[in-house]
Amino acid sequence: MQDRIYRPGRTRWRRFAAMMVPATAAVGAILFGMQNGAIASDITVSGQTFKIAAERLEGDGFKQYGGKVREKGGTVHPIALAEIESAELYKLCQSVRAKGIPVVLTIHAGEGKEPARAKDLLIAMDSLEGNATFTNIKIGRDASELNATAEAGSFGQNADRVTIRDLQQVSRYTTASTFTLVGLRLKVNIGADAKECF
Repeated sequence: MQDRIYRPGRTRWRRFAAMMVPATAAVGAILFGMQNGAIASDITVSGQTFKIAAERLEGDGFKQYGGKVREKGGTVHPIALAEIESAELYKLCQSVRAKGIPVVLTIHAGEGKEPARAKDLLIAMDSLEGNATFTNIKIGRDASELNATAEAGSFGQNADRVTIRDLQQVSRYTTASTFTLVGLRLKVNIGADAKECF
């Protein structure tokens, strides 16, 4: 499996955020957020993505809007930003493939009766797939009303609660105030056939 190559383009950031129509915005909006949390302008991403999968996510206090992240070398990536005040993740899997060598690091948690739990979470993601249900969702809000660092006039949405099943997500970075990994299992998988979460 080869690493995806990202190249800087001439993306218009306002247009990118505005084009996040309800269907894709809702699906692309789910995993990690930070309550009252801005996407920090001083965060520099590695340029490498990682994968997150879960059988089910249950979350309260959801917000979503568009944004961008920057690598140390200056390359910029458009991303979807999602915030969730509290979340429970059942059968959580996270994986990252090392660059240039056949090694995959995997983390599993929440595989028994107790899920993994996270609070005040923020995630910057490239994509998300799954089956989502939102409670009291408000679509088309000004993103700057959801987070002060978001661009005024760009697209945003929020909901009281979200449930997503069969979650598969490609992310660039995650922050959280607390992240409790019940039954944590970390493993380094070596070889050309080493598998990621999906």
